[in-house]
Amino acid sequence: MRAFAQALQPSDSATILDIGGYPATWTDFPHQPSVTTLNLHSVDFVQTPHLPPIRTTVGDGCKLDYADAYFDIVFSNSVIEHVGSFERQQAFASEARRVGRALWIQTPAKEFFIEPHLLAPFVHFLPVTFQRRLIRHVTPWGIITKPSPAEVESFLQEVRLISFTEMQRLFPDCRIHRETVFGFTKSYVAIRQRA
Repeated sequence: MRAFAQALQPSDSATILDIGGYPATWTDFPHQPSVTTLNLHSVDFVQTPHLPPIRTTVGDGCKLDYADAYFDIVFSNSVIEHVGSFERQQAFASEARRVGRALWIQTPAKEFFIEPHLLAPFVHFLPVTFQRRLIRHVTPWGIITKPSPAEVESFLQEVRLISFTEMQRLFPDCRIHRETVFGFTKSYVAIRQRA
């Protein structure tokens, strides 16, 4: 959040749409922008006087019910990889670019050697047929939660990590920043400054 605040410098009068985020993300934010969080499901939240103005809404990030450039900033953290196919990721990116004057869209890097949702090395580089077997038996998620074959299939249908080249295609009017750990790119952030 510090990097976001430094890059886009949202003022207290800024309007922010957080696609897939939760109010807790903003409760300790150093500024007091007006934040709308949007999720596929309703989120319980009680506004209190010391918090920035936060509103929760239900909707689909791939089909936003807002006018063009409605928000000063569209923010999303590790959500676009959860919308399914590349076509849906394109819709998500297009909608974020349409309704926000500035953007901060972060996602884990496909090229990173650890799959961040499974906390397992290299499994996401394998063909899906191998992933189906390995996810249940050799990943921390599989060992701890013992997912059913249907749950594994649901994960494989939902999560699609994005490469650097794909981020460039999804956000052609943005600078793609690489977040690194120990010299390895772990995630990408599409950043578009306000005009």
